[in-house]
Amino acid sequence: MSRNGQLDGRPPLVADFPFPTTPGGPPGVEVTDPAGWSARLARLGVPSADTPVRPSFHLLITVRAGALRCLVDLTECRVTPGHWLWIRPGQVLRTLDGPGPGPGPGPVSVSGQGSVSGLGQGSGPADAVLVLFQASFLDPATVAAARLDRRAWRLPLLPAPAARPAVERTLELLEDEYRRLRDLPLEVHVEVVRHLLAVLVLRLSHLPGGDRRPTAGDETFRRFRQAVETGFTRTHRVEDYAARLGYSTRTLTRATLAATGHGAKTFIDERLVLEAKRLLLHSSSTAAAIGDRLGFPSTTVFTRFFRHRTGETPAAFRARARLTAGAAAGEAGGAAEG
Repeated sequence: MSRNGQLDGRPPLVADFPFPTTPGGPPGVEVTDPAGWSARLARLGVPSADTPVRPSFHLLITVRAGALRCLVDLTECRVTPGHWLWIRPGQVLRTLDGPGPGPGPGPVSVSGQGSVSGLGQGSGPADAVLVLFQASFLDPATVAAARLDRRAWRLPLLPAPAARPAVERTLELLEDEYRRLRDLPLEVHVEVVRHLLAVLVLRLSHLPGGDRRPTAGDETFRRFRQAVETGFTRTHRVEDYAARLGYSTRTLTRATLAATGHGAKTFIDERLVLEAKRLLLHSSSTAAAIGDRLGFPSTTVFTRFFRHRTGETPAAFRARARLTAGAAAGEAGGAAEG
């Protein structure tokens, strides 16, 4: 793979990214910049900055000057000043160099579905802040109020003009306190950081248009979603999840329909398709190996399922997605050199 992320015939493997720990710092949260992110990747043994990684933690990215360009699973995002990108655990992040096409912050989708795979730099050095945190660092009330277990937003978040100053002030306070390790006893310092992070997360999770009204099926759907996340490679049947959770299939279907607008079976299938696309784009595994990993009894069944859900075979999707990703990376490299 080239420095600019061009695919040279061998797709990059996805590197699992456990939460990095800084000795002496608050456990479960880190505040850094693009250089710090790259250093953490190097410590992880990631061969290059544009290698796709799958963080096991939440990652908040905002830009104060310049632009950051990245591929989130299958969607290219360009984050410009004032915007925030919230990457959820399990998403695949890949760096793209160069400013990318178009002036705006919106994503360019390879597949119509979003997720991150790297952290890329724009036409010049970007002044960016990255906040890495584990949900367990926050108190349960914040986790519930911020709905940290819900699906990721697909687009960069742009606080409304009235909300932006409060969000930016909170980030500044968090940055300042994070670096003042010796000003307070360690346990007090950790609590201050925890509270400031909670304020930032709550503000971002309740931006206009970013929240969803609670529904009667929320708790049922939350349990179902968690069960699917841990079990989708083992079973694709709604009945199995219903038996495991103690619900009827009708109850799961109603709860999922209320939360997503689709039934429970569609929810499972969409999760399978997303993981299949991640592996097809970011790994060298064969369709047979991917189908087996996802719990399909044969390559034929997997191919039939994928074609039914996406309109193309796994091989066709892989060829198209790599061509699109390679072209985007090539454009970025040319723009950077120019």
